Amino acid sequence: MRQVARFVQIIYVLYAIVMFCLLMLFVIPFALLTTVVSYKRGGNIIYGACKIWAICWYFLLGFRYKEIHEGTHDKKKAYIFVANHSSYLDIPQLMRSMHQSVRVLGKAELSKVPLFGIIYRAAVISVDRASVTSKTASMRQLTKRLKEGISVFIFPEGGFNELRLPLSKFYDGAFKMAISTQTPIQPVLFLDTAARIPPSSLFGMTPGRCLTVYLPEIPVTDLTDKDAGALKEKVFSEMEKALIKYKK
Repeated sequence: MRQVARFVQIIYVLYAIVMFCLLMLFVIPFALLTTVVSYKRGGNIIYGACKIWAICWYFLLGFRYKEIHEGTHDKKKAYIFVANHSSYLDIPQLMRSMHQSVRVLGKAELSKVPLFGIIYRAAVISVDRASVTSKTASMRQLTKRLKEGISVFIFPEGGFNELRLPLSKFYDGAFKMAISTQTPIQPVLFLDTAARIPPSSLFGMTPGRCLTVYLPEIPVTDLTDKDAGALKEKVFSEMEKALIKYKK
């Protein structure tokens, strides 16, 4: 029976990969369109297409999306969204859960992935965390987007959390930017992505629930640069407590 179950899971994963690629073909024309329209309009177009892609892919794979809001959320307001990062599914989950104009900070190396890289380059502000120049340039771009009233999305852990703790250490960038632009932090939790697609193996993929939790926003009014460390710890603490609560 175990061998039969494993065979079925392999077939399921191969089916998921095929559906992923076929749906990507729908998004590519919109990615190419971003090269001939304004940055703001192009970004809204590609993110809209990616959201439709995520909804369709989730439906075809049996991923049951659910969303909880623990506080009020103004879709017309610019935020710095921060989320936990534990799976390759976090990017589709991000696209599925956003309800406003947003730009994402992502790893530069993913832009080299065949097919997906075309869309990734159109949708994401990429960063090479090993390069100070790249980090500075990406922060400058994100700050510009915030000043235009566009939200930004950052995984403050930088990469997958492979520890046995709820969260790994946060980088400072999101919190310094929040203070310098006076933009509130909106913590978001992706609770089931690692269960659906484990970071250790794509062939551990299974259908099931995909829950997103919007925690109450954290204001930064009147905070100064010297408060960045305390803000980071506050956001970390709130996200950690909520992760522990929902994982019980």
